[in-house]
Amino acid sequence: MADYTQMWTELGLNHDNHNALLENLGNAYQSIFMTQENRPEGMSYFDFVMSEAHGLRIQELREEQEAGRKIIGSFCVFVPEEIVLAAGCTAVGLCAGADFAQEEVEKVLPRNTCSLIKSFFGFKLGKVCPYMEVSDMIVGENTCDGKKKSFEIFKDMVPNFYQMDLPQTKTPMARQMLKHEFQSFVEKLEEMTGKSISLENLKQGIATVNAKRQALRRLSMLRSADPAPISGLDALLINQIAFLDNPVRFTEKVNALCDELEIKIKENKGAKSSDAPRVVISGCPMAIPNWKIPSIIEATGAVIVGEESCIGERGQRNLTDDSANNIDGIMDSIVDRYFKIDCAVFTPNQERVNHIKEMSQQYNADGVVHYGLQFCQPYIMESFSVEKQLEKENISVLRLETDYSQEDMGQLSTRVEAFVEIIK
Repeated sequence: MADYTQMWTELGLNHDNHNALLENLGNAYQSIFMTQENRPEGMSYFDFVMSEAHGLRIQELREEQEAGRKIIGSFCVFVPEEIVLAAGCTAVGLCAGADFAQEEVEKVLPRNTCSLIKSFFGFKLGKVCPYMEVSDMIVGENTCDGKKKSFEIFKDMVPNFYQMDLPQTKTPMARQMLKHEFQSFVEKLEEMTGKSISLENLKQGIATVNAKRQALRRLSMLRSADPAPISGLDALLINQIAFLDNPVRFTEKVNALCDELEIKIKENKGAKSSDAPRVVISGCPMAIPNWKIPSIIEATGAVIVGEESCIGERGQRNLTDDSANNIDGIMDSIVDRYFKIDCAVFTPNQERVNHIKEMSQQYNADGVVHYGLQFCQPYIMESFSVEKQLEKENISVLRLETDYSQEDMGQLSTRVEAFVEIIK
């Protein structure tokens, strides 16, 4: 990595804290990813992106700002990237995948707050997330109650915070509410940029995001092969990088990787052996660098073949219809696409259970690991009904509840190893 010290200083990062974060992140990446066998050559690009995630990519974003483009940071797949791109802006995901500055965080948040929320507070208080500092606007979405109430505090910690409300049912009134929120978001971006969003702008934004989703869907489908041509860890990494990288370049690199994987499938070459137990992981989102549960699962010799997660199929699987010939029709299409997301905040949420069943069959999974972050009430509470319904279909399920710490690694490893033995 080049020397980005001046850039980090200009962004207001705390150098000691940031250096410690980069060192820990680099060590974790080396031990988790670079020790894997049979990695596709195409993963070298994504390794490079990770090595420059706080360097070259941030420099690119600052150059975009100098050219007049706004950077919009967000935490959730409900924030429509199509609209962000249509406004001539760039969307980036924000840091929320590791513990940082926990003592400072617990001065402003209850201790029994989920790790994801405490994480983005810690990254802000510790001044170690360049994506937060480079963002011209940060969008917070009211998914769970924890986020909604924490944003009342967080909005005073960052400039130009925008809060987006979200429905929690799938009724016609709820859909109308979502459309209103997306229209308000359009108005906010137009006010911020001083430019009106046209029909052509929206269609271009949809085309770019749909192409990215199609590339990720292609990758997902290739993982149904036996043996799986890519590890679950590498596939997860690609889905995580989707929130950071330039979308056009990212799409090209994913498709190039898929070309390589298709050859591997024809040659019957896999990331693991053909008798490796196949697992679908389901539940809470896994933001960089949250690789804890996937690394434990694949260390047993199993292979993860799908992620029923916001950073996975839940966030990427549906395309946006761009056939309407007027702005209102296109906005309806965007709303319809995001209204299909089956996040655990919705009630009732049978669609999510159906999707897990579908993925288990599609990827020939031997079992499902349901991953819940401690104190994440929507996913933890829903995990019981998910387990019950899957077991009725003779699908083996392991429910795990954890946080971002390493303290329970031994206990988790023992439980995962026992589960993998059962599903062999």
